[in-house]
Amino acid sequence: MLLPLMIPSLLWAAQPAQPARLVHDHYDRRLAPRLVPLLSEVIRFPTVAGNTKAWTDQKAWLQKLAGDLGFEVRDAGKVMEVDLPATGGRAGAPVLGLLVHGDVQPVDDHWSIPPFSGTVKDGRVLGRGAADDKGPMIQALMAMKALKEAGPARTSTIRLLVGSDEESTNTDITDYLKTNRPPDFSLVLDSAFPVVVGEKAWNALTLATQRPTAPTADRPWTVAALEAGLATSIVPDRAVIRLTSAAGKDPLAALRKRLETRPLDAGCRADFSLTPEGAGASLTVTVHGKAAHGGVNLEGGRNALVALARLLDGELPPGGADDLLAFARQAGRDLYGTGLGLTETDPLWGRCAVNVATLKPEADGSLKLTLNIRATPKRYGSALEAHLRQMVAEFATARHATFSFGGFFGDTPLAFDPQSRLVMRLMADYARATGRADGPAISGGGTYAKRMPHAIAFGMWFPNRPYPGHDVDEQVPIEDLHRGVHVLIETLADLACGEPLKEPFKP
Repeated sequence: MLLPLMIPSLLWAAQPAQPARLVHDHYDRRLAPRLVPLLSEVIRFPTVAGNTKAWTDQKAWLQKLAGDLGFEVRDAGKVMEVDLPATGGRAGAPVLGLLVHGDVQPVDDHWSIPPFSGTVKDGRVLGRGAADDKGPMIQALMAMKALKEAGPARTSTIRLLVGSDEESTNTDITDYLKTNRPPDFSLVLDSAFPVVVGEKAWNALTLATQRPTAPTADRPWTVAALEAGLATSIVPDRAVIRLTSAAGKDPLAALRKRLETRPLDAGCRADFSLTPEGAGASLTVTVHGKAAHGGVNLEGGRNALVALARLLDGELPPGGADDLLAFARQAGRDLYGTGLGLTETDPLWGRCAVNVATLKPEADGSLKLTLNIRATPKRYGSALEAHLRQMVAEFATARHATFSFGGFFGDTPLAFDPQSRLVMRLMADYARATGRADGPAISGGGTYAKRMPHAIAFGMWFPNRPYPGHDVDEQVPIEDLHRGVHVLIETLADLACGEPLKEPFKP
């Protein structure tokens, strides 16, 4: 969500100042050819949660690369520090932080290319992490290198911090701060340009049930398997249900015929497979949608789980599977929480965002549905949890269902004054580098700005382009990679080479 410009006079599209121009030219002549090969290299480390070897290997790769680029490198455990010191090693120089994360979301088997290949095709770099967040890592290194070799004297130290578990447990920055002082202020390169003045609160609602399916005379089948989605922050692009019947093939054949004539949600398609199984039969229904980031590009996804729930409306016998799919239908009425009774809107923040994310079997034999809710300041935390508890209880009573309620409601929205000194400087830097006067943004995605003191999200994704992070075939245009480096060069030449910014978050 973009906001109107606050002070247009500060955002005019001027040419870069002469010292910054030299850095821009140096990058284009000497460093730009290195960007894509380096990004392809780092994508090849499959740093998903649990892959300790990939993270260890990537740390070694980053340590060598940063050293070769002439930076100071320190291994701080879950975080890597890469420093470009203030000129002359100025004692007491302030530190400007740049935050990225080196871990990535998990992948499935729906990709058209190997997800960790770092493929270059049709003017784009494809692979998990290309946009979120390995692209920004390489962009930051190239901007710092250009400033080091061709820039004016630095009045601040620039410190690139590379985290390791932002996409999973998200403990890296919290642990880092136990033994390390934060930068004086930081830019988190993991969201949208030109600057994010509000991040919604990240919440998860889980409903679990062990209620068995009870076949009926007119629906003589049971749910043998049901699964959808990959992760809480990804719009599910596949949902699968397998139904079995001991009453022969005919009932499931008739069901298949009915389902094949029903319209599916736009952008989704379904496959049907009917096979003999003993004296009965088995029908597998697979709905395909489109994955997308559950907070930043929810509108760009096509939710296969909600589509499956709508397709099967009225066709399942009573039981937990039918109960959870009914709740998915209600929660998925739109992308903004209407089905959950979350109808509040705000002129700045808009509405909340709801991703009906996963439906999976648990080790104890239950089925669990998970919803990701990005909440605005209108209702979050304990107030949101209390509202959902009441809503779920009423839903369960109406259906004679039993749910175990759970989830996470501990996050809070993050807000900045759009007219603070730092925001206005970042807007001006962006305008000079791009010739654009885009307004600041509100994001559904949570970043390190919620973990690191005095931090705000700044890029590296440009407005009016669907964000591909968390998507199948995640990719970023090479042109945008270079444009992002130029925005960062302009910003670093301003903030790290001029008079240090005092009280950056005050107007």
